[in-house]
Amino acid sequence: MIERYETKEMKKIWSDENKYASWLKVELAVCRAWASKGLIPADALRDIESKASFSVERIAEIESKTHHDLIAFVSSVAETVGDNGRFIHIGLTSSDVVDTAGALLLKESAGLIISELETLSEVLLKQSIRYKFTPCVGRTHGIHAEPMSFGLKLLNSHSQTLRDIERLEFARAQISVGKISGAVGTYVFCPPDIEAEACRELGISPDPVSNQIVQRDRHAALINAIAVLGGTLERLSTEIRSLQRTEIHEAFEPFAKEQKGSSAMPHKRNPIVCERVSGMARLLRGYAAASMENIALWHERDISHSSVERIVWADSFHLMHCMLKDMNNIMSDLQVNEGKMKDNINLTKGLVFSQRVLLHLIDKAGVSREEAYSIVQDNAKKCWSDNDRKVTFLDLLASDERVKKYLDARELESLFDISYYLKHVEEIFSRFVD
Repeated sequence: MIERYETKEMKKIWSDENKYASWLKVELAVCRAWASKGLIPADALRDIESKASFSVERIAEIESKTHHDLIAFVSSVAETVGDNGRFIHIGLTSSDVVDTAGALLLKESAGLIISELETLSEVLLKQSIRYKFTPCVGRTHGIHAEPMSFGLKLLNSHSQTLRDIERLEFARAQISVGKISGAVGTYVFCPPDIEAEACRELGISPDPVSNQIVQRDRHAALINAIAVLGGTLERLSTEIRSLQRTEIHEAFEPFAKEQKGSSAMPHKRNPIVCERVSGMARLLRGYAAASMENIALWHERDISHSSVERIVWADSFHLMHCMLKDMNNIMSDLQVNEGKMKDNINLTKGLVFSQRVLLHLIDKAGVSREEAYSIVQDNAKKCWSDNDRKVTFLDLLASDERVKKYLDARELESLFDISYYLKHVEEIFSRFVD
């Protein structure tokens, strides 16, 4: 992971020091479970607990010869204990330690992501309330559709983050399992009660059935939940990138006092953080695909998943934590141009009110849908083709004899009231705010 995209909190979790510390937690939990059954003498356990430690450098030195990181780790720890080091790793296979410790790292990392996401969700809700009745134009296919509330745009993203939180919490629960069941999951050298006791101490549950590993559908679900969250953030960042365009100019990511947008053009104010978030989301989708490939392994396991996970797990959490912090900064200090939003509503000279005119002709005047649609569309086309933008849609409708036959000027003008489009906003918000 490139250092600039690491956060100190996530970097600490995925450091070699913390990885080996997690391995040691598992080994010690198993030793204590064995001691409770009388297999490890009490004085030997005290010796292990007081002396067991490791050196990252020493592990690397041993691994350079053994080409096996877990063996190097166990050897390093045993050296610090002395004679009683022989009790460490009794009945275990490497994956008993690596997968169980991996659950601890993933559980902690997911918690960090959920916490940061909850902050973003609250920021989005706060900002959506702030702009609850700020009118803006809604766009479909990139084209002006109808007036809406800018607050609703933000509330929609808030709602999406709530679903992301649910997905992550479920995936975190799914991954919070350990396995201490031996080489192919038969418990032949380490009975189930040892696994149960060790996992209880570690704050996770035993995998109900494992072979040599915890099955990778659990891990894939977590990485996929992160990738889906990446899509949520990309959707939000893409919206801001679009609204920041010169032609739209409605909302902007923060721009620091000394910040520069271009080496050549001093006027540039580019949405670089939003663009960075969009790029990171692409990486996450690739990592999700790689995690899916890890589900199908040969028989009771092979090692093809290991090289993938050494990159994908840490990088996914580093990227997501960085993305969430970026989006929290953007949304907390989002700069909104309400005046430009109003201008953009009027950009098409009233065309955004076409559906209301159509439905009023049908519902109130009794015009057939085909005739009403033809009347409204004919005048819309005239409005489009007026390159000088001097004639409004209302003017065109008011001068159309077909419209005059059904609507007077005052009734027609009343259909261009923007507050009509915000009449249910409060009700929508009530679904999220008491």
